[in-house]
Amino acid sequence: MNLRSNEPYWLVKNAFENSYPSLQTSITTDVLVIGGGITGALITYQLVKEGREVVLADRRDVCSGSSAVTTAMLQYEIDVPLFQLIEQRGEATAVSSYKNCEKAIFDLKKIVEETGSKCHFELKKSIYFTADKGDEKMLEEEFHARKKFGFSVEWLDRNQLKDLGVIARVAIQSDSGAVFDPYKFTCDLLGLCAKKGATIFDRTEIKKIRPRPGKMIATTPEKLTIKANHIIHCTGYESVKTVSKKIVNLKSTYALASEAFEALPFPFKNHIFWDTSSPYFYFRGTADNRVIAGGGDEPFKNTTKRDALLNKKRKFLTRQFNRYFPDISFAPDYIWAGTFGETKDGLPFIGRPKPEINQHYVLGFGGNGITYSVMAMDAIIDSMNHNNHIFLNDYGFDR
Repeated sequence: MNLRSNEPYWLVKNAFENSYPSLQTSITTDVLVIGGGITGALITYQLVKEGREVVLADRRDVCSGSSAVTTAMLQYEIDVPLFQLIEQRGEATAVSSYKNCEKAIFDLKKIVEETGSKCHFELKKSIYFTADKGDEKMLEEEFHARKKFGFSVEWLDRNQLKDLGVIARVAIQSDSGAVFDPYKFTCDLLGLCAKKGATIFDRTEIKKIRPRPGKMIATTPEKLTIKANHIIHCTGYESVKTVSKKIVNLKSTYALASEAFEALPFPFKNHIFWDTSSPYFYFRGTADNRVIAGGGDEPFKNTTKRDALLNKKRKFLTRQFNRYFPDISFAPDYIWAGTFGETKDGLPFIGRPKPEINQHYVLGFGGNGITYSVMAMDAIIDSMNHNNHIFLNDYGFDR
């Protein structure tokens, strides 16, 4: 699957910082991580810290799939509102999911600090707003649910929002949010993993996986093999090809970066924004004084139809930005599309689809993919050791 179209802003901004060889001979390792995006990098980083022997393989250049597409707007808010998630999955799972997503933002900040990545990680406040009267009741119910379970939130009215520079009716302001450069972070983290002993191959496709007693055997189109005790799939939306049951609905999503401003517009200095539309729109600033607008999701049909909508989506996202931020002159610069997916409950899939086989998945679907991947770092060793972990129970494949 082609996960993106055009050259995403992050890729143009950073170019290729790291280059790795392709697999040239059959090898054996303890753990094979498939996928060289941000999820694969985080899981490899955790495994290396645990002293495991790790090989990572990606069929593209590393970092050039979904991690080059994501707008990297970090929130603890899940695509399904808390009060609705409680109805779907129960209070314990819903509340812990929200709280652990919040924790993951600060865990990621620690990783950035530990690794010294120059990815411009910045904490921001998150504004969840509506411009539609019909969504006010829903937003108020969500506000009370978050207050009840101890989240630091504030209710904002029309005048307070206008003071922040956004035209809307009401909003929930959350203290915990962040932005960063996901491509730069992933490149930096993989580089550090390689220095600490991980072996990384790009342009290395895994075509077939065969379970064997005591070993998993991954084979490339060139008939080379990687024998491993465990295989961890960090392949995101491409995992629909390897997981037997349907677990995600694929969407095409679009993002638009503005030309650089002399200074970042006031609303984006300390805040990120997303609305109650379905699908929702979202807006954030960047370290080089641009603004990114995202959304306009469509059901995924194929990459040709997705990419044919780029010009239309450029105009559409520009109109949406102007609707909410009429005082800012938004000049479109980069437009790109990517593949996105939603689960029924907005939650990830982490662990083994089949308990008896040493294949593990870390699939952070939805708008919280990065925070879910950070959360999975805590659970992956338990998955490998057949130990219990709350994430393996809450986000398992049997739900």
